This record gives sequence, structure tokens and C-alpha cells, in this order.
Amino acid sequence: MHVQEWLETIPALSIYLLVAGVIGLESLGIPLPGEIVLVSAALLASQHGDINPYVLGACATAGAVVGDSIGYAIGRKGGRPLLAWLEARFPKHFGAAQVGMAERSFEKWGMWAVFFGRFVALLRIFAGPLAGVLRMPYWKFLTANVLGGIVWAGGTTAVIYTVGVVAEAWLKRFSWLGLLVAVLIGLTSMLVLKNRAKKAAARSDETPAPAVAAD
Repeated sequence: MHVQEWLETIPALSIYLLVAGVIGLESLGIPLPGEIVLVSAALLASQHGDINPYVLGACATAGAVVGDSIGYAIGRKGGRPLLAWLEARFPKHFGAAQVGMAERSFEKWGMWAVFFGRFVALLRIFAGPLAGVLRMPYWKFLTANVLGGIVWAGGTTAVIYTVGVVAEAWLKRFSWLGLLVAVLIGLTSMLVLKNRAKKAAARSDETPAPAVAAD
């Protein structure tokens, strides 16, 4: 059963809580498919009037911001030993190569790594804990965290919801051609930000930079 098909079997309130919870846990540092759940829920909202896209976007944003903030607190307290513990349990996500790439991104881009990291699956998991480990000033982290959460969660919800509404209307008039065009427009909009964030992370790998200053 696909995620969207499963979501259709549960009440709207449960969907809001599920989206906030999964995205929050992913932002905290646990590898979960937050983006898949959000996209599926947004598509479902475009087809069922009982799911409010504004509430859905707000719940996704809240989950992202709260999860990242908890991850920051855990990373700040746990320090480097926390990364070693995570690597032992999630080697594919927290291996030396992944941690090194994320650290270089943070050292070069600082709070922008938190903001743009929201659009890249790997950095989305790392952002909160790693910012805490590197002792990024909390006000910088919080600013980037809130703005990134709003743009990513709210933007993803708005784009996918709009694509779903347009696709449904076009589907009635132009069958699968309308659906294909609408989906391509939505995917293109989302991939532009993702590609920019990935290029920024790749460039940071090639250029050494000073460490983030402590409080």
C-alpha cells in the first residue's frame, strides 16, 4: 500500500499529527521519509476537502522547527560522542564521509547551511544536531531554522497542493496530458531549490573554511 493510500484511511487530525511527528523526528536526526509523507499528504489535501492545506503546512512547519531545535539541544549537549553513537547505529546516514561533508558545509556557510539544508535530505537530518555539536550561536540557528522550515514545509505544501488541484481540473478536460504537465511544473519548482542547495554543499567540500565561532 502506498503512503497516500494509507493516509486516506485515517482522519484529518491524525494526518496533521503524523506529518508534524515524522518531520519533527527527521529534523531531530532520525532518518525518516518526512518529505514523502508531506508530499503525499499535500496531494491528498488537494483531493479531499476535509484536509486543510493551511493547517497541514503549519503542522509541517512546526514539526520542522521544533524537531530541529530539539536536535540542536541534543547535539550541543552530546557533542562529538553523539556523532560517534549515531554513526554506529545509522552508518549509511552518519558515516565519516557524510559527517565530513555536512561539517564542511556548516563551517563555510554557517546559518545558510541550516536554511538550505532543509531542502537536502542528508543535511535535513544533520542540521539540528550538527549545529549544536559545532556550537553555532542559537539565535543564528533559530533564525535559519524558522525561515527554512517555513519556506520548505509551507512551500512544498503549497506547490504540491496547487499541482494536485490543477492536475485534477486538467485531468477532467485533457486526461493524462494535463496531469503530466502539472506534475512537471511542480517537480521543476521543487528541484530548482534542491539543486542549488546541493551545488552549494558540493562547493563547500572543495574550499576549506574557519570553524563556526562559539557563543
